[in-house]
Amino acid sequence: MKIVIALGGNALGDTPQEQLSLVKETAKPLVDLIEEGHQLIIAHGNGPQVGMINAALEAAHHHVQTPSMPFPECGAMSQGYIGYHLQNAIREELNTRHIQKDVVALVTQVLVDEDDPGFKNPTKPIGQFYSAEEAKQLEETKGYVMIEDSGRGYRRVVPSPKPVDVIEKNVVETLSNQGVIVITVGGGGIPVVKDGSGYRGVAAVIDKDFASAKIAELLDADYLFILTAIDRVMINFNQPNQRALEVMNSKEAYQFIEEGHFAPGSMLPKVEAALAFVEGHPDRTAVIASLDKAKDAILGKTGTKIVA
Repeated sequence: MKIVIALGGNALGDTPQEQLSLVKETAKPLVDLIEEGHQLIIAHGNGPQVGMINAALEAAHHHVQTPSMPFPECGAMSQGYIGYHLQNAIREELNTRHIQKDVVALVTQVLVDEDDPGFKNPTKPIGQFYSAEEAKQLEETKGYVMIEDSGRGYRRVVPSPKPVDVIEKNVVETLSNQGVIVITVGGGGIPVVKDGSGYRGVAAVIDKDFASAKIAELLDADYLFILTAIDRVMINFNQPNQRALEVMNSKEAYQFIEEGHFAPGSMLPKVEAALAFVEGHPDRTAVIASLDKAKDAILGKTGTKIVA
């Protein structure tokens, strides 16, 4: 089966060193699925990583007068270094099991609509924390939108538009059909808008679950796996009547969303992305499950299945 895997933040570290050790563990359940004969396309987030790159380059620009680095380029850098770690970890695990497969990380651009309402209301916090005074200065000198973030200081927020298309989708499909394991739409993809006969990067971060659902839809995948830190989706989370869901259809999902069961910053985009993939397609299945139990999830032993 053709499976698109969306890796959550728990699959990657906050620093390059932490990530190097974590991805070795991440590779094992992925190679379990490959060993079962499934065709894998892998996506991942980049929230901490793109923020770290952006902050480091901002600091360098401030102190040493190095060139300022635009945000889309920071996203491309994060795709490069996360992809490099992931592909090496997967290749090592494949070699250990004597499986002959190629794996490649592809720098991927994702088309967004310039009129997306997300551009008028930036919500995605990135990078380091600043004092109120520093935040005000950044707003005045760089035009950044700064918000107070959970009592920890001020952070830059960038827009989070919805994905419309994946520019390199044909390349992903060609490689995947040849048996190559492709790592794509890293960090949700580099957001671009149409510009004449080409594309232009924009300062934004696309949600990786929505980008994963988009590439899964474009490639007509059988499954979308959103792998995270929990075994199953919960309703009434952290309450005495908490309940784990084995299966959820789209009608139930919309009802649970309306009742406020899913937190906007964590489970809600995962459920919405799953719905975007399965709606109108009874042959497609989305699964939200924990990374370490991916093999069990495809057998229906764990995870929450989302169906049309």
